[in-house]
Amino acid sequence: MPTLAPQTFDAFVVSAGFLGDTAFFALGDGTVHLIGAQNHVVQAHKGSVLAACVSRDGRHLVTSGDDGRVMQIGEDGALECLAERPRKWIDILATGPDGAVAFASGRTAWTRDRTGAEKEFPMERAVGGLAFAPKGMRLAVARYGGATLFWVNTAGKPTELSWAGAHNGITWSPDGKYVVTTMQENALHGWRLADGQDMRMTGYPAKIKATSWSTRGRYLATSGAGAAILWPFSGKNGPMGQTPLQLGAMGEDALVSMVACHPDEDALAIGYQDGMVLASRFEDGAERVLRRSGEGPVTTLSWSKDGMKVAFGTEGGAGGVISLP
Repeated sequence: MPTLAPQTFDAFVVSAGFLGDTAFFALGDGTVHLIGAQNHVVQAHKGSVLAACVSRDGRHLVTSGDDGRVMQIGEDGALECLAERPRKWIDILATGPDGAVAFASGRTAWTRDRTGAEKEFPMERAVGGLAFAPKGMRLAVARYGGATLFWVNTAGKPTELSWAGAHNGITWSPDGKYVVTTMQENALHGWRLADGQDMRMTGYPAKIKATSWSTRGRYLATSGAGAAILWPFSGKNGPMGQTPLQLGAMGEDALVSMVACHPDEDALAIGYQDGMVLASRFEDGAERVLRRSGEGPVTTLSWSKDGMKVAFGTEGGAGGVISLP
Protein backbone atom coordinates (compact mmCIF):
# COMPACT_ATOMS: atom_id res chain seq x y z
CA MET A 1 0.00 0.00 0.00
CA PRO A 2 1.17 3.57 -0.60
CA THR A 3 2.31 5.44 2.49
CA LEU A 4 1.66 9.15 3.04
CA ALA A 5 3.97 11.53 4.94
CA PRO A 6 1.62 14.51 5.38
CA GLN A 7 2.51 18.16 5.77
CA THR A 8 0.28 21.01 6.88
CA PHE A 9 1.04 24.59 5.85
CA ASP A 10 -0.50 27.97 6.56
CA ALA A 11 -0.77 28.95 2.89
CA PHE A 12 -1.78 27.78 -0.57
CA VAL A 13 0.73 25.29 -2.03
CA VAL A 14 1.91 26.77 -5.34
CA SER A 15 4.34 24.00 -6.27
CA ALA A 16 5.63 20.75 -4.81
CA GLY A 17 8.31 18.40 -6.09
CA PHE A 18 11.80 17.08 -5.50
CA LEU A 19 15.39 18.30 -5.54
CA GLY A 20 17.25 15.01 -5.39
CA ASP A 21 15.97 13.20 -2.29
CA THR A 22 14.58 16.42 -0.77
CA ALA A 23 10.93 17.32 -1.20
CA PHE A 24 10.05 21.00 -1.61
CA PHE A 25 6.83 22.93 -1.09
CA ALA A 26 6.65 26.51 -2.41
CA LEU A 27 3.84 28.45 -0.74
CA GLY A 28 1.71 31.48 -1.36
CA ASP A 29 3.20 33.22 1.68
CA GLY A 30 6.61 33.46 -0.02
CA THR A 31 8.27 30.57 1.81
CA VAL A 32 9.79 27.37 0.46
CA HIS A 33 9.82 24.34 2.77
CA LEU A 34 12.51 21.72 2.13
CA ILE A 35 11.83 18.30 3.69
CA GLY A 36 14.69 15.80 3.59
CA ALA A 37 17.69 14.62 5.60
CA GLN A 38 17.68 18.16 6.99
CA ASN A 39 14.63 20.40 6.92
CA HIS A 40 14.78 24.06 5.94
CA VAL A 41 12.27 26.90 5.64
CA VAL A 42 13.46 29.61 3.27
CA GLN A 43 11.79 33.03 2.93
CA ALA A 44 12.26 33.28 -0.83
CA HIS A 45 9.97 36.28 -1.43
CA LYS A 46 8.73 39.24 0.57
CA GLY A 47 5.21 38.62 -0.71
CA SER A 48 3.83 35.57 -2.50
CA VAL A 49 5.44 32.89 -4.62
CA LEU A 50 3.63 33.21 -7.95
CA ALA A 51 5.46 30.56 -9.98
CA ALA A 52 8.07 27.84 -9.44
CA CYS A 53 10.05 25.51 -11.73
CA VAL A 54 12.76 22.92 -11.13
CA SER A 55 15.98 23.49 -13.09
CA ARG A 56 16.68 21.12 -15.96
CA ASP A 57 19.43 19.37 -13.96
CA GLY A 58 17.06 18.86 -11.02
CA ARG A 59 19.42 20.52 -8.53
CA HIS A 60 17.64 23.83 -7.91
CA LEU A 61 14.18 25.31 -7.56
CA VAL A 62 13.59 28.62 -9.32
CA THR A 63 10.75 30.82 -8.03
CA SER A 64 9.23 34.18 -8.90
CA GLY A 65 6.97 36.45 -6.91
CA ASP A 66 5.01 39.65 -6.48
CA ASP A 67 8.14 41.31 -5.09
CA GLY A 68 9.59 41.38 -8.61
CA ARG A 69 12.36 38.89 -7.88
CA VAL A 70 13.44 35.60 -9.46
CA MET A 71 15.12 33.40 -6.87
CA GLN A 72 17.09 30.14 -6.94
CA ILE A 73 16.98 27.72 -4.00
CA GLY A 74 19.28 24.75 -3.53
CA GLU A 75 18.57 21.46 -1.78
CA ASP A 76 20.47 22.80 1.26
CA GLY A 77 18.36 25.97 1.40
CA ALA A 78 21.00 28.21 -0.20
CA LEU A 79 19.23 31.22 -1.71
CA GLU A 80 20.35 33.35 -4.68
CA CYS A 81 18.62 36.24 -6.45
CA LEU A 82 18.84 35.68 -10.22
CA ALA A 83 16.94 38.76 -11.39
CA GLU A 84 14.88 41.63 -10.05
CA ARG A 85 12.26 43.88 -11.60
CA PRO A 86 11.09 46.30 -8.88
CA ARG A 87 7.33 46.97 -8.69
CA LYS A 88 6.49 44.16 -11.14
CA TRP A 89 4.70 40.89 -10.54
CA ILE A 90 6.78 38.08 -12.03
CA ASP A 91 4.04 35.51 -12.48
CA ILE A 92 5.30 33.45 -15.44
CA LEU A 93 8.47 31.38 -15.31
CA ALA A 94 10.32 28.66 -17.24
CA THR A 95 13.66 26.88 -16.86
CA GLY A 96 15.80 25.87 -19.81
CA PRO A 97 19.07 24.27 -20.87
CA ASP A 98 22.38 24.93 -19.13
CA GLY A 99 20.85 26.92 -16.28
CA ALA A 100 18.80 29.27 -18.46
CA VAL A 101 15.68 30.91 -17.00
CA ALA A 102 12.85 32.82 -18.67
CA PHE A 103 10.40 35.05 -16.81
CA ALA A 104 7.69 37.52 -17.72
CA SER A 105 5.56 40.36 -16.41
CA GLY A 106 2.87 42.10 -18.43
CA ARG A 107 3.97 42.56 -22.04
CA THR A 108 7.64 41.75 -21.53
CA ALA A 109 9.56 38.49 -21.29
CA TRP A 110 13.22 38.13 -20.36
CA THR A 111 15.78 35.35 -20.50
CA ARG A 112 18.83 34.91 -18.29
CA ASP A 113 21.66 32.49 -19.10
CA ARG A 114 24.03 30.81 -16.65
CA THR A 115 26.50 33.72 -16.89
CA GLY A 116 23.81 36.19 -15.80
CA ALA A 117 23.43 37.77 -19.25
CA GLU A 118 19.84 38.87 -19.88
CA LYS A 119 17.83 39.48 -23.03
CA GLU A 120 14.49 41.28 -23.29
CA PHE A 121 11.56 40.32 -25.54
CA PRO A 122 8.88 43.04 -25.69
CA MET A 123 5.47 41.83 -26.88
CA GLU A 124 2.46 43.70 -28.25
CA ARG A 125 0.09 41.87 -25.88
CA ALA A 126 0.48 40.39 -22.40
CA VAL A 127 2.55 37.23 -22.10
CA GLY A 128 0.43 34.21 -21.20
CA GLY A 129 3.07 31.49 -20.89
CA LEU A 130 6.72 30.60 -21.49
CA ALA A 131 8.49 27.37 -22.42
CA PHE A 132 11.98 26.47 -23.63
CA ALA A 133 12.37 23.93 -26.43
CA PRO A 134 13.63 20.50 -25.31
CA LYS A 135 16.93 21.21 -27.07
CA GLY A 136 18.62 24.52 -27.80
CA MET A 137 17.94 28.05 -26.64
CA ARG A 138 14.58 28.52 -28.34
CA LEU A 139 11.81 30.18 -26.34
CA ALA A 140 8.07 29.86 -26.97
CA VAL A 141 5.88 32.73 -25.74
CA ALA A 142 2.09 32.33 -25.52
CA ARG A 143 0.13 35.53 -26.18
CA TYR A 144 -3.22 36.79 -27.36
CA GLY A 145 -3.69 35.55 -30.92
CA GLY A 146 -1.25 32.63 -30.76
CA ALA A 147 2.42 32.10 -29.91
CA THR A 148 5.84 33.45 -30.89
CA LEU A 149 9.03 31.37 -31.07
CA PHE A 150 12.37 33.13 -30.54
CA TRP A 151 15.93 31.89 -31.01
CA VAL A 152 17.39 33.49 -27.89
CA ASN A 153 21.02 33.72 -29.03
CA THR A 154 20.43 34.98 -32.57
CA ALA A 155 18.88 38.08 -34.09
CA GLY A 156 16.80 36.18 -36.64
CA LYS A 157 13.13 36.83 -37.25
CA PRO A 158 10.86 35.00 -34.78
CA THR A 159 8.32 32.42 -35.90
CA GLU A 160 4.71 33.54 -35.47
CA LEU A 161 2.01 30.93 -34.83
CA SER A 162 -1.47 32.42 -35.11
CA TRP A 163 -4.84 31.38 -33.75
CA ALA A 164 -7.57 33.74 -32.51
CA GLY A 165 -8.12 33.99 -28.77
CA ALA A 166 -6.14 34.27 -25.55
CA HIS A 167 -3.40 31.66 -25.04
CA ASN A 168 -2.53 31.32 -21.34
CA GLY A 169 0.05 28.52 -21.19
CA ILE A 170 2.44 26.79 -23.56
CA THR A 171 4.42 23.56 -23.85
CA TRP A 172 6.73 21.84 -26.35
CA SER A 173 6.47 18.17 -27.16
CA PRO A 174 9.59 16.27 -25.99
CA ASP A 175 10.68 15.69 -29.60
CA GLY A 176 10.34 19.41 -30.40
CA LYS A 177 7.90 18.78 -33.27
CA TYR A 178 4.81 20.37 -31.70
CA VAL A 179 3.89 23.42 -29.64
CA VAL A 180 0.62 23.33 -27.69
CA THR A 181 -1.12 26.13 -25.80
CA THR A 182 -3.89 26.20 -23.20
CA MET A 183 -6.51 28.82 -23.95
CA GLN A 184 -8.80 31.17 -22.05
CA GLU A 185 -11.67 29.18 -23.51
CA ASN A 186 -11.93 25.53 -22.53
CA ALA A 187 -9.61 24.25 -25.25
CA LEU A 188 -6.07 23.45 -26.34
CA HIS A 189 -4.51 24.60 -29.57
CA GLY A 190 -1.43 23.10 -31.19
CA TRP A 191 0.83 23.61 -34.17
CA ARG A 192 2.95 21.09 -36.04
CA LEU A 193 6.14 23.07 -36.58
CA ALA A 194 7.22 21.30 -39.77
CA ASP A 195 4.40 22.92 -41.72
CA GLY A 196 2.45 25.10 -39.26
CA GLN A 197 -0.57 22.76 -39.34
CA ASP A 198 -3.15 23.73 -36.70
CA MET A 199 -4.52 21.24 -34.17
CA ARG A 200 -7.68 22.00 -32.22
CA MET A 201 -8.53 20.06 -29.03
CA THR A 202 -11.90 20.95 -27.45
CA GLY A 203 -14.76 19.50 -25.43
CA TYR A 204 -13.60 20.43 -21.91
CA PRO A 205 -16.14 21.58 -19.30
CA ALA A 206 -13.52 23.74 -17.51
CA LYS A 207 -10.30 25.61 -18.21
CA ILE A 208 -7.18 23.48 -18.68
CA LYS A 209 -4.69 24.49 -16.00
CA ALA A 210 -2.30 21.54 -16.11
CA THR A 211 -0.55 19.58 -18.87
CA SER A 212 2.08 16.84 -18.72
CA TRP A 213 3.87 14.87 -21.45
CA SER A 214 4.23 11.13 -21.03
CA THR A 215 7.55 9.40 -21.29
CA ARG A 216 8.84 9.60 -24.90
CA GLY A 217 6.07 12.13 -25.64
CA ARG A 218 3.46 9.65 -26.83
CA TYR A 219 0.64 11.42 -24.97
CA LEU A 220 -0.15 14.88 -23.64
CA ALA A 221 -2.16 14.56 -20.42
CA THR A 222 -4.46 17.42 -19.42
CA SER A 223 -6.76 18.56 -16.61
CA GLY A 224 -10.10 20.36 -17.04
CA ALA A 225 -12.57 17.47 -17.27
CA GLY A 226 -14.13 14.75 -15.14
CA ALA A 227 -11.24 12.48 -16.22
CA ALA A 228 -7.64 13.07 -17.23
CA ILE A 229 -7.67 13.54 -21.02
CA LEU A 230 -4.59 12.19 -22.85
CA TRP A 231 -4.16 13.25 -26.48
CA PRO A 232 -2.04 10.91 -28.64
CA PHE A 233 0.96 12.44 -30.43
CA SER A 234 2.60 9.28 -31.76
CA GLY A 235 1.39 9.64 -35.36
CA LYS A 236 2.51 12.16 -37.97
CA ASN A 237 -0.74 14.14 -37.55
CA GLY A 238 -0.60 14.36 -33.77
CA PRO A 239 -4.02 14.06 -32.13
CA MET A 240 -6.04 14.94 -35.22
CA GLY A 241 -8.48 12.17 -36.11
CA GLN A 242 -7.57 10.18 -32.98
CA THR A 243 -9.60 9.54 -29.84
CA PRO A 244 -7.92 10.59 -26.59
CA LEU A 245 -7.47 8.27 -23.64
CA GLN A 246 -9.56 9.05 -20.56
CA LEU A 247 -8.18 7.96 -17.19
CA GLY A 248 -9.50 8.31 -13.66
CA ALA A 249 -13.04 9.27 -14.65
CA MET A 250 -14.95 10.61 -11.65
CA GLY A 251 -17.62 12.65 -13.46
CA GLU A 252 -18.06 16.41 -13.73
CA ASP A 253 -18.70 16.71 -9.98
CA ALA A 254 -15.02 15.84 -9.34
CA LEU A 255 -13.03 17.61 -12.01
CA VAL A 256 -9.35 16.85 -12.58
CA SER A 257 -7.24 19.81 -11.42
CA MET A 258 -3.66 18.48 -11.87
CA VAL A 259 -1.86 15.79 -13.88
CA ALA A 260 1.70 14.45 -13.75
CA CYS A 261 3.03 11.69 -16.01
CA HIS A 262 5.36 9.09 -14.55
CA PRO A 263 9.02 9.70 -15.56
CA ASP A 264 9.60 6.19 -16.95
CA GLU A 265 6.33 4.28 -17.27
CA ASP A 266 3.01 4.80 -19.05
CA ALA A 267 1.24 5.87 -15.89
CA LEU A 268 -0.26 9.09 -14.55
CA ALA A 269 -0.83 10.76 -11.19
CA ILE A 270 -4.14 12.64 -11.16
CA GLY A 271 -5.27 15.31 -8.69
CA TYR A 272 -8.89 16.36 -8.27
CA GLN A 273 -10.85 19.41 -7.20
CA ASP A 274 -11.95 17.56 -4.05
CA GLY A 275 -8.34 16.88 -2.99
CA MET A 276 -8.09 13.24 -4.01
CA VAL A 277 -4.93 11.89 -5.69
CA LEU A 278 -5.10 8.81 -7.91
CA ALA A 279 -2.60 6.86 -10.01
CA SER A 280 -3.72 5.24 -13.25
CA ARG A 281 -2.04 3.07 -15.88
CA PHE A 282 -2.41 3.84 -19.61
CA GLU A 283 -2.60 0.25 -20.83
CA ASP A 284 -5.65 -0.94 -18.91
CA GLY A 285 -6.84 2.05 -16.86
CA ALA A 286 -6.01 0.26 -13.60
CA GLU A 287 -6.31 2.71 -10.69
CA ARG A 288 -4.88 3.13 -7.21
CA VAL A 289 -6.02 5.78 -4.76
CA LEU A 290 -2.97 7.56 -3.33
CA ARG A 291 -4.81 10.09 -1.16
CA ARG A 292 -8.40 10.54 -0.08
CA SER A 293 -10.24 13.81 -0.67
CA GLY A 294 -9.96 16.87 1.59
CA GLU A 295 -8.33 20.30 2.13
CA GLY A 296 -9.38 21.80 -1.19
CA PRO A 297 -8.36 21.26 -4.81
CA VAL A 298 -5.00 19.66 -5.66
CA THR A 299 -2.84 22.52 -6.97
CA THR A 300 0.43 20.70 -7.69
CA LEU A 301 1.71 17.16 -8.38
CA SER A 302 5.18 15.88 -9.18
CA TRP A 303 6.99 12.53 -9.32
CA SER A 304 10.45 11.90 -7.92
CA LYS A 305 13.13 11.11 -10.50
CA ASP A 306 13.00 7.38 -9.69
CA GLY A 307 9.20 7.33 -10.02
CA MET A 308 8.67 5.92 -6.52
CA LYS A 309 7.29 9.04 -4.79
CA VAL A 310 4.68 11.70 -5.53
CA ALA A 311 4.69 15.15 -3.93
CA PHE A 312 1.40 17.03 -3.83
CA GLY A 313 -0.14 20.20 -2.44
CA THR A 314 -3.62 21.67 -2.15
CA GLU A 315 -5.33 25.04 -2.12
CA GLY A 316 -6.10 24.57 1.57
CA GLY A 317 -2.44 24.22 2.60
CA ALA A 318 -2.21 20.43 2.82
CA GLY A 319 0.78 18.71 1.28
CA GLY A 320 2.87 15.62 1.52
CA VAL A 321 4.92 12.89 -0.06
CA ILE A 322 3.30 9.62 -1.11
CA SER A 323 5.71 6.67 -1.29
CA LEU A 324 4.81 3.74 -3.51
CA PRO A 325 5.66 0.14 -2.52
